[in-house]
Amino acid sequence: MRSVLPALLLLSVVLVACRPQEVRAPDAYPLAGTVSGRWGDSPRLRLALVGTGIPGAVKNDSAIGQNLVSSGLNSWEFGFDLPAPGVFNVAGVYQVVVFDDANNDTKYNVGETFARNRQWLIVSPVNGDFSGVNLPDFLGGAEALPPMKLRSGWNLYDQSRPLGASNPSAFTTLRDYDLSR
Repeated sequence: MRSVLPALLLLSVVLVACRPQEVRAPDAYPLAGTVSGRWGDSPRLRLALVGTGIPGAVKNDSAIGQNLVSSGLNSWEFGFDLPAPGVFNVAGVYQVVVFDDANNDTKYNVGETFARNRQWLIVSPVNGDFSGVNLPDFLGGAEALPPMKLRSGWNLYDQSRPLGASNPSAFTTLRDYDLSR
């Protein structure tokens, strides 16, 4: 019986991962916001989670559940599913970007028009101190993210605000992750 249990657990994970993703209203997703700016005529806008983490190293994932809805001239509302912190997403530093999927392959490719903001999504396995991130020497060696205190789960660090008690802040839902170009 013990050898059957891991196989059943693995099968249930595979079945859940393969079920069709439900499209919901943008504000029903864990991450929501607006996209604005000039994207040209008939853009094919998509969202992608980009960054680096453990165990996945570099991530450029646009297959995550999302909904992007026009709300007028040069403006859209979006909702985006963030991966649940856990075994498959232990720790990392990410941003959600919007891009014009010019070749319609549903993936962000270098050279496609994109926009991001100055808000970093940091996932942590535990409450504690984050040592910061520095760029490699061949890229200038500058500090990309300063040392900070994080909570277990998803945290938002806004580079446009001073680091302090409310920055970064832990969240389960975030409604104002706005992107513009």
